[in-house]
Amino acid sequence: MSLNDIVCIQGLNADSNCYLIYDMLIDTGTGLNPDYIFNELKKYDLEIDDINLIVNTHCHFDHVGGNYHFPNAKVAIHEADSQALKDKHNKLTAIDMFPDVKIRHDVDIELKNKDKLGDFEVIHTPGHTPGGICLWDGECLISGDTVFANGGIGRMDIGGNLEGMTNSLRKLKELDVKYLLPGHGPWTDNGKKHIELSASQLL
Repeated sequence: MSLNDIVCIQGLNADSNCYLIYDMLIDTGTGLNPDYIFNELKKYDLEIDDINLIVNTHCHFDHVGGNYHFPNAKVAIHEADSQALKDKHNKLTAIDMFPDVKIRHDVDIELKNKDKLGDFEVIHTPGHTPGGICLWDGECLISGDTVFANGGIGRMDIGGNLEGMTNSLRKLKELDVKYLLPGHGPWTDNGKKHIELSASQLL
């Protein structure tokens, strides 16, 4: 599905959802289903080498595993998750759950809160991981695993914490979100209502 300038690619099996904005790919899934991702890109006349920037919403394997399929793209991730991605032995990526997953361990850009990526602003939303981020353009929120449709929030048992999640939900609740584009599951309009439902679990 295409929404404004965002191409929404539904996750396959354990893959995260991926979002394509021109030559920027938000998350890359586990890497276990590369043909699926490549075929989705081809629908928009894009090849592997056309992706110049990968933005990972956080460091878990199901969002970063596909990075290595795009060797020419730079990788951006929040500075608080950067070390986990760079360290082959760091448990925060949760790669031990899927031994067949390979991870590209280089990071080119360490993101900070309020950094700009095209029309999107980086919002640091810890809670699921220390360096979780959302991307916000004033209408669409790409929310990673911080918040999902229908009242879901990210699990906090793999590097997350309750205080961070509570503060992040409080921050997102203030946004007038029309379209919520989460890391897993359906994307939806009336995003503010879905975020408020999610926030009601903790606030």
